[in-house]
Amino acid sequence: MFTKADWLILSAAFLSFLFSVSLWFGIGMTANKNAGVFVGLWVPSILSAGNYLRQAAWAKRDV
Repeated sequence: MFTKADWLILSAAFLSFLFSVSLWFGIGMTANKNAGVFVGLWVPSILSAGNYLRQAAWAKRDV
């Protein structure tokens, strides 16, 4: 089951993805493909950090 923290992490990753796509295609601005790739790399970083924090919380709960 997803907690509020899980939804927050998923939302942050999804918003980062949308921002990356908007930068890549220039939606509402001039296209900047390098910035789109850079912001796109945030998605796995956000998900990895969220997974780490979730595992750390579970480990603390088991002790």
